[in-house]
Amino acid sequence: MDGTHMRKEDDKKDDEVVQLRREIGLLPAVCFIIGSVVGSGIFIAPKGVLMNSGSVGLSLLVWVLCGVLSMLGALCYAELGTTFTKSGGHYTYILETLGPLPAFLRLWSECFFIRPAVASYTSLAFGRYVVEPFFAPCAAPIGLIKLVSILGLTLVVAINCWSVTMASRTQITLTFVKMFALVLIIIPGGIALAKGKTESFQNGFDVDSFKLDTLPLAFYNGLYAYSGWFALNFVTEEVINPNRNIPLAIICSMVIVTVCYVLVNVAYFTMMTPAELLLSEAVAVTFANRALHGLASVIPFLVAMSCLGALNGGIFGSPRMLFVGAREGHWPPIFSMIHIRRRTPLPAVLFLYPLMVVMLLTGEIYHLINFVSFSRWIFIALATSGMIIHRHRFPNHPRPFKVPLVIVVIFTVVCFFIVGLSLYSDPWNTGMSSALTLTGIPVYYGTIHRYRLPHRLRRIFDYFSKQMQILLEVTQQEVQTF
Repeated sequence: MDGTHMRKEDDKKDDEVVQLRREIGLLPAVCFIIGSVVGSGIFIAPKGVLMNSGSVGLSLLVWVLCGVLSMLGALCYAELGTTFTKSGGHYTYILETLGPLPAFLRLWSECFFIRPAVASYTSLAFGRYVVEPFFAPCAAPIGLIKLVSILGLTLVVAINCWSVTMASRTQITLTFVKMFALVLIIIPGGIALAKGKTESFQNGFDVDSFKLDTLPLAFYNGLYAYSGWFALNFVTEEVINPNRNIPLAIICSMVIVTVCYVLVNVAYFTMMTPAELLLSEAVAVTFANRALHGLASVIPFLVAMSCLGALNGGIFGSPRMLFVGAREGHWPPIFSMIHIRRRTPLPAVLFLYPLMVVMLLTGEIYHLINFVSFSRWIFIALATSGMIIHRHRFPNHPRPFKVPLVIVVIFTVVCFFIVGLSLYSDPWNTGMSSALTLTGIPVYYGTIHRYRLPHRLRRIFDYFSKQMQILLEVTQQEVQTF
């Protein structure tokens, strides 16, 4: 009797411990990656890929190669995620392999322009697809689009503040919605193809309009549609049995996404000529008007839900990088705290919210996306470079999942090649991205490498931190989760 009572007390104590819990199984992990990858890209990007590749056949090849490259990167990150068991994604891997300064710069850029820019872009796409059908064929008011975008963003932030389980279930639901949208495009396209609608594929590799200098831009458009394959690595500490589920989830999700993306593009070309596709502002909506008739009005809603899923994936994962950065001493300690009952990293989620809203309201999103891509790829290249260095320095370090070295080398070389091409093709945005990232260096040396804040400022900062901790009801984790 006494033993049973003691066991119940221990279980109760374990249940009351304040920590991030391992609540993400294989299905939520797969849905988390697919949901983060499939946003508005596949419904819009085909135009950019076709425009810059010059032919139908080459554009389909670009989609396949972008999928293969993303799969190679995802496999590298599967090894990193099982080698280093902390959450935090890129930040953690750069910290463990290359040191604190480059890791801090990744954290700095993520907080102040990468995540706000990506979230703002996705939110605006959500707002546009919700509002525009009500005003067609007229232009929708930009103010209303931004208002609806902010409401969507606020809803997703609220869900992520409220509960990890709710955010996970939301992601699963929205992933099934967006997969339904893709299937709704693939099936009519497959039927049309079976009936012999192959006009667009007759001269699939017509080289007359091919330009080598624009081909990298085709890959940028394709890779942007695949971006998000690294999302699960942000939340490693919350994945059940990560050594098994992280590699499995990454492989399953990237195969599904690549196959669906290629089939969706084939479907587009069965209903539209290349010239018609290039004239379309929203390829999926034009396709629906041609192929689905009665269901055409549903597509904008499904695309909006797809954007919401990508937004949820980003807002679920990105604050974990901030959370781990604060735990490592690279950010104020309050951001390493979690809510005592909800067990969500509340301060980290709330910190990003106003930054995302401000960037959404300024409207300079499309310029930001260009140099976000540069910054993102340079740090991915650094993370996989660090992986090669770590393998050389610590050959006996446990690696539950290990990819062939040739895959890591190929992916790293391609990443640096992409970065080099962007320096050549878009030096202004690339320079801006580099400058914004490098602004973190004086911050690092002034506040982290040597803590130089005046004593009075330090006291004021500590006072506000304590008040925020009381107000938000947050505390440090009571158990180490890595």
